[in-house]
Parts: sequence; structure tokens; C-alpha cells
Amino acid sequence: MRLAIFGASGATGRHLLRLALDAGHTVTVLLRSADSVSIQHPALTAIVGRFDQPAMVESVVQGADAVISVLGARKGGAQTICSDAMRSIVPAMQATNSQRLIALSAYGASETRHASWFIRFVRWVIADKMRDKDAMEALVRSSGTGWTLVRPPALTNGEASGRYRSGIGLTPGITGRLSRADLAAFILRTAESGAFIGQAPVVSL
Repeated sequence: MRLAIFGASGATGRHLLRLALDAGHTVTVLLRSADSVSIQHPALTAIVGRFDQPAMVESVVQGADAVISVLGARKGGAQTICSDAMRSIVPAMQATNSQRLIALSAYGASETRHASWFIRFVRWVIADKMRDKDAMEALVRSSGTGWTLVRPPALTNGEASGRYRSGIGLTPGITGRLSRADLAAFILRTAESGAFIGQAPVVSL
């Protein structure tokens, strides 16, 4: 497959990028600087640019079988990164006739915001980040693409276990956790299989 990945230099993105290349896929990524990703691979094309450069974003998604966003707010960075980026990614996909979109969201976004008292507390603690996920989800749903929104609970830096669960009605609970390595594996599997189109699966241990 030809994959376009946004957020490849992030904590989840690095796992996803390595898994995709190891699986034999061709990958194009958008980077803020040439040294953002240390991986060098003949199947990897790194394009240096920003989301406010439409031509750069279009060049990343051009010809992609699946466009994947694993963007997330960095400490001290913009708290609207997910929605701001999606406002560039969706028009780029429309301009290049790219059809498949997978975006990393979070359990507790949109209609799951009242799932439990714990989720309501989390949304209060990280209100700006969750509002950003809400706005991104709305953009994805209205994009006209074959979209999937991936909703994990709290993420860890643990090893891949391969024992995660996924489903539309899954409720992680207060102890819900998922390693970024397992999350990346789920996202790649979803891209490869074409599963969960028009749905927002929850994935958790």
C-alpha cells in the first residue's frame, strides 16, 4: 500500500512508521524539519513543509491508498494541532481524490464525553486537548472520505502486547490503558484491512 502519515515524528507515529515500512508499504510523511525522523528507508519519502502550505500537504497525500493522522498536542505546543491540521488534510485529499482517512482521536471525544464521571473529569483536566479532538472529529465526519476515527484510552510507552481489544461499543473503564506500540499496530491493521469505515472504534487492553 501507499500510505501518507501525518505525525510520523511523534510518539505513536514513530511506531506506525516503522511497522508500515517493515510490512513493505510505501510511506510519505510531512515533517517540520528534515531531521525530525531518523529512519532512512528506500520506501520512505519525507517532505519538509507545514500545514499552511497546501501544495506540500497535497504532495504528501497524492496517490495514497490511505491517509493517516496520528497527530497530538506536544507539551508547550499548539492545543489545536489536530483540528488545524485536518483543515488542511481534508482539502488536500479532496484535491487529489484521496478516499481513505484514518485519524487518531481519543476515548471521551464527541458523543463519548459523558461515558463516565472519570471521562468528564479527564475532559475538565485537559479541556483544550479534548475540544481539539471534538473539532477534528467533526471535520473528519464531514469530509466525504471513507473515514475512521480511532479512540484509545490513556496511552503508555510500554511494549507491544498484541492483546488489545477493539470495537464500536467497547468501554475501557477507569483503568483503561493502551501502549502506543499496540495503537500503531491497530491503526496499520485498520488501514490494511479497510475495517471500520464510517465508524469510531475504541481500542484498549
